[in-house]
Parts: sequence; structure tokens; C-alpha cells
Amino acid sequence: MQIIMPPFTLETATAKVRKAEDDWNTRNPQLVAMDYTEDSRWRNRAEFPVGRTEIIAFLTRKWNKELDYRLIKELWSFNGNRIAVRFAYEWHDDSGQWFRSYGNENWEFNANGLNKRRYASINDMPISCAERKYHWPLGRRPDNDPSLSELGL
Repeated sequence: MQIIMPPFTLETATAKVRKAEDDWNTRNPQLVAMDYTEDSRWRNRAEFPVGRTEIIAFLTRKWNKELDYRLIKELWSFNGNRIAVRFAYEWHDDSGQWFRSYGNENWEFNANGLNKRRYASINDMPISCAERKYHWPLGRRPDNDPSLSELGL
């Protein structure tokens, strides 16, 4: 697959967001980490991983806790080598309690199209199983499934 590099257009920024969503929906920390620079800096809630090794450890912990994780990302804005997205994902903990986590991310890319900075703000909302909106099989969200906007999220 071709790496999408800045400066971004509406088409390439949208494709970059969908690729990130697809990679995160694999729940494969090693695959996801390859989208980031070796020294990428993150802010994710109260954690501040730096570099791929710490990113892999963070994602491993995350997906050991956030079970049956399904994510939708949506482009919010872009300019030059930066993209802003909003997202929501659903997951449950080991007691079976479901959550929908809402958030925003700001991304900055290097000239080779790798993410060098990721700043995420996230809020979790407990939901009942009946309130779930994401029902596709684990993995990539099907192209015909609704977006965040179409779901009213």
C-alpha cells in the first residue's frame, strides 16, 4: 500500500484517517506502531508514550482491557502536515460492561507520511448492550456501515 504523505488534500486526508481507523480496528499493536515514527510522541489521557516500543506496550495494555474494540474515525480538519479527527469506539471490560469512548485527536506527520505527534482527548460513557451502535464483525468497518455523523455521534 502506498504511504500517504503531506501536504494533505481533502482526498488524501480522508484516506489517511480511514487507514488509521482500519489499522486500529485490527487491534494489532505492531501493525499500528508502524504508522508512527520511531520517536513519535503521544498524549493519550494521562499516558505519554514516546517511540514505537512504548506505543506497542501502551496498545497491548489498552486492548487487553478494552475487549471487542470497534472504532470509527472521522476527518475534522487538515492543513499541510496536520490532521484533526474525531472518533468514537465501543468496547467492554472483563465484567461485560459496555462503553462508548468519544474523543478528538490532533496528528502531525513527518515528510514521509509517518505520524510524529498524536494528542488524544478521550471520555468514556457506560452504555447498555442495547445502546451499542457498532455491530460489524471484529476487524475493518465495512464501507457501507454508517459514519459517526450518520450515526448521530
